[in-house]
Parts: sequence; structure tokens; C-alpha cells
Amino acid sequence: MPRMTAARAAVEILKREGVTNAFGVPGAAINPFYKALQEGGGIDHTLARHVEGASHMAEGYTRANPGNIGVCIGTSGPAGTDMITGLYSAIGDSIPILCITGQAPTAVIHKEDFQAVDIASIAKPVTKAATTVLEAAQVPGVFQQAFHLMRSGRPGPVLIDLPIDVQLTEIEFDPETYEPLAVYKPAATRAQIEKAVSFLLDSERPLIVAGGGIINADASDLLVEFAEITGTPVIPTLMGWGTIADDHELNAGMVGLQTSHRYGNATFLESDFVLGIGNRWANRHTGGLDVYTKGRKFVHVDIEPTQIGKIFAPDYGIASDAKAALELFVEVAKELKAAGRLPDRSEWAASAQERKATLQRRTHFDNVPMKPQRVYEEMNKAFGPQTRYVTTIGLSQIAGAQMLHVYKPRHWINCGQAGPLGWTIPAALGVATADPEATVVALSGDYDFQFMLEELAVGAQHRIPYVHVLVNNAYLGLIRQAQRNLDINFQVNLEFENINSPELGVYGVDHVKVVEGLGCKAIRVTEPDQLLAAFEEAKKLAAEYRVPVVVEAILERVTNISMGVQIDGVNEWEDLATEPGHAPTSIRPLKV
Repeated sequence: MPRMTAARAAVEILKREGVTNAFGVPGAAINPFYKALQEGGGIDHTLARHVEGASHMAEGYTRANPGNIGVCIGTSGPAGTDMITGLYSAIGDSIPILCITGQAPTAVIHKEDFQAVDIASIAKPVTKAATTVLEAAQVPGVFQQAFHLMRSGRPGPVLIDLPIDVQLTEIEFDPETYEPLAVYKPAATRAQIEKAVSFLLDSERPLIVAGGGIINADASDLLVEFAEITGTPVIPTLMGWGTIADDHELNAGMVGLQTSHRYGNATFLESDFVLGIGNRWANRHTGGLDVYTKGRKFVHVDIEPTQIGKIFAPDYGIASDAKAALELFVEVAKELKAAGRLPDRSEWAASAQERKATLQRRTHFDNVPMKPQRVYEEMNKAFGPQTRYVTTIGLSQIAGAQMLHVYKPRHWINCGQAGPLGWTIPAALGVATADPEATVVALSGDYDFQFMLEELAVGAQHRIPYVHVLVNNAYLGLIRQAQRNLDINFQVNLEFENINSPELGVYGVDHVKVVEGLGCKAIRVTEPDQLLAAFEEAKKLAAEYRVPVVVEAILERVTNISMGVQIDGVNEWEDLATEPGHAPTSIRPLKV
């Protein structure tokens, strides 16, 4: 049997499990693994500036393409704790990433050795498994099991903690005969699908709620096929946005309290049956369950059995991988269509499109300073259907989801459940690493941007181009808007007069200087008619210099974005679109 260090065995397993890229920061306790990474070859490593950044890069990498598993690496102690946010973000959105940490020698882990912390215990609540490997001979099995767990059932992250002496110990291991473990995914039965379809047949105004599980299962084409056969309108969730193109005749818009469309909420409230596939009934999608569930029946299909009934009890539940279920849904639907047993849903589907053409928000404003709505309008003009958008949280993300357009799965890459500020830059770098030829466009407010802006240097060093749209109002905009309910405006104001950049007025941080100081390119825009030219120039600069390019839009200080506490009570703070020129880039021309 070949002999090698346990660290080298781990690297060989990574390669045989399909890993080609890793993101991380070396340190003393993980250096033996880095030596194995160098000697083993075959895995490109991107050096992050912050270990949390590495974890978000791994997330972006996983989310970009089916089958990807991002790997993030750090040393002992604070490196692992820094990556907890990435693990939480990944488990919340069912994203498999592998976090590898170094650890103090086994003999002194519990003796307050330098940077020794029980990272496995800390990480357990936000992983599918977290293990400190105490015996070197167990390393191959722990890594094999990690990939099995990440891919089986509901996907999610795993942490493996490697004491330095375990990494250095030689073991017998034969990479040539290594095989990944078979993946387990529950699959619906024919009888279960027929039962679910019976609810659809008995309804008059059905909808499909398409969740992120469909994207994880790489089953968007099947979802669209099933919707087309049955004529059923589709409501994508925020994590499922892109399962069906925004301009498809059966896309009825998004539903929710924040990242939703007026027409999506209106159509949902008219429905009498909802088939949820690969979704988790997130509270910002449903709002109050009394309004959401009243007057309609529900079937819920989810890969995780315990997810069914977790938020509310559906009329029928099926534990199944979305792809396995949708294959049967399509099969049954085709048979029913051939037998002439499918109801005609054309009038119902047409009513959804009628709402799409009449219930629109205004985007065209000529104000200076700019309203953010105009930024998204110009983004729709500049960035086409192939664009991969990346964003996390805030008014920028909420307004972006209300006004931008997505046409393909994995083209809206959003940290949905955790929503950590700072996620966007490193995640965008991970996405651009996974798909180097893609048009990647990130979207941030000024505070999200400032949280981890040091990671822009990673893009400069490793030549990772993308365009970053930064909407700057020098405010914690979402928190300020939320504080209205408490009648306060406290500790959310980021304005100050920058003594080194007086031309900024009260907008504080000179993002252009910072971005350029980190080796990237930046453009500042102060008037709306400059936006389109700036976006076009940014695309050219990114292609020429192969670095991130930031377009900063200086906004009016206060804008309230549409949101509410119930899906039948969303507050519309701005004037609505009443003529076609008010929403020139809407999916459907405004009908008045």
C-alpha cells in the first residue's frame, strides 16, 4: 500500500471527489495541509484576505454551477470561528461547502494551547457534521463521509478539523482505488405524485411555488415542462428565482413582504391551490400564515422530511428530491394530457399576465441625487439575460429583486436565509472563479460593501473580473426604514465630511480611492443619465484589466422601498407606474 501523510491523503480525496478550486488563508496549524496541496497539485487555490471571505467565496463557487462544492481552508482558532458565518449562510440555503481547519496537537487541544478551540462543537449547529479527527487513519473515511453527507438529502456544509500532528502522520492509503460513496436522495413514488396531481386537477386557480431546491437539483427544465403541460402559473421564491425565465408566459412574479412584485402578490391572493416544490415557506415569502394559507390548499414537496409541516401543515406532503419528483410530475401530466383530462388553465394564466402588465412599480425618475429605482432600470438596459447577479441583504437587494430581471437558474445568487453584510464581494469572486467567462454583476449598498471590501484585493491579485454596482446613500437604509416602526432614527447614519475628499459632501467614505488603492477600477456616478454609459465602461474595463470594477451611484439620502407585514398589505412609498414611460424596462409593457 502507498504511504503518505494524512494531509496528502486528504488532498488526493478532494481531487477524486471533483474539487478543482479552494479558497483560504494558511497558518501554522494548517501548513502541513498546504504543503500537501502544493505537492499534490491539481487544485487551484485563491488566497483570501479574511477567512470569513474565503467561506463566502466557497459559497459563491458552489452556487454558480451544478455539482460544485466549494472548499475553504483556515488555520486553528479564529480562522474557524471566522468561517462560522459562512457555514451558517450555507446551511440556511442548503449549500454544500467543505470547511477545513487546522488544530493544535491532539495532546494539548484541551490545555488552552495557542489558538486551540473546540471548533467542532462551535460549528455543529450550522453544519451537517463537524469533526475533529483525532486518529490519522480516520482521515480518509472522514473526508469520504463528508462528501457523502454534503450531497445526500438536503445539501449542506461540513467542517473537518485536523490537528497538526494528525496531518503530519503517515498512513497507508491508495488514491487509485478510492471511490466516492453513493449519494442518497429520497424519491417520490408514482402513487404520491398522482395524489398530489389530484389536488391540482380539483382546483380552479392553481399555482406552483418553485423553491431553491429545484435549482439545487438542477431540475429547472423539468419544472418549466410541467408548468407548460398543465398550464399552471409559477411563483419563484427568492432562492428559486431563475427556475423559470421572468419573461415566460407562466411566470407570475414573486410573492412576499419585501422581494416581491405587486402582481405576484395579487395573483397569489386569487389562487385556490399551491404546489410547493423545494421551498421552505420562508417568513419573508409568506408573511402572516393566516393571510397566506386562507382559502387555499397546499401540497409540499421537499427533500428533507422534517421540513414538511415545519412552518404549517400542508394538505399533503411528499419527501423527495425535486428532480425525482418533477420527473414523475411530467410523466403523469403527459399521460393526463394525452387522455384529455387536463383542465384548460389559459384564462387563469392570462389573468396573471394581465396583472403583470398593470400592477407595476415606477422605476423612471430623473431626480438628482438619484432614486435607486433608476439604477435598476439602467442595469436592466446594460446587463442582458446572461448576467449572473450576486447580492445579500439590504434595501439594495430588496429593490433589486423587485426591479431586476432573471432568466436562468443560478443567475440570481443570493444569501437568502442568513443575509450577512459583507457577503457580496467574496461571493461574487467565488462565482466569477467558477464561471470565468460569465458576466457577473454584484449589487451592494454602501454598508454591505464596506464590511469586506478588502477582498477586492483578491480580485486584483488573482485577476477575477466582475462589475460591482454600489448604491450609496450613506445610511443603513433597511435598518433606518425598520426603525420607523419604533419612531427612531438612531445609529444608522453613516454620513460625515471626508477631510480628504471634500467634493463628496456628506457621503463620507471615498469608495473610488479605496477601490483604486486595492488595485481595482472604479467609476462614480452622480446623475441618472450617466448610469448607462458608466455600466458600459465598467464592462470594458473589467474585460481589459481583468479586475473587479465598481460603479458607485450616489443616491438620495432617504428612499423607502416597498415592503409590509402581510402580502395583502405591502406599503408602496413611491408613486406607482401609470404610463409606459414610468417603467420602460418592465417585463411586460405597462397596460393602462
